[in-house]
Amino acid sequence: MPVSTDMAGEIRSFFDAFVAAFAEFDGPLVAQRYAVPCIAVEAQGAVRAFHTAQDVGGYFQAVLTTYHGQGCRSCRFSDLQVVPMGTLSALASVSWELLRADGSVASGWRESYHLLRTGQGWRVVASADHAG
Repeated sequence: MPVSTDMAGEIRSFFDAFVAAFAEFDGPLVAQRYAVPCIAVEAQGAVRAFHTAQDVGGYFQAVLTTYHGQGCRSCRFSDLQVVPMGTLSALASVSWELLRADGSVASGWRESYHLLRTGQGWRVVASADHAG
């Protein structure tokens, strides 16, 4: 199924909003982009299950606090690829870069997301970091 221009644009906007929320370093704000329950698979294969919005928010607050402590001040994504799975869900993959205050790259990785279209917009049902 080819990606519709509307779906691709909506998902690009979803990630643009994700970047803006990330820049606030507010875990619960980032967590608003996630469905509950949801799962995350780390690059080493560990699976994390989140059953409440508080679980997701707490996880992201810990991650954001760590990133900020390491000098990260923003992030950006590139190489967005979208594979539709009907009209209500899609698989989206992006390359992430964490940026220092001077704009230099602190770190980067590739991640894929199973997104679900809800009444509140697109939400992450599952994410998986790509193994290096």
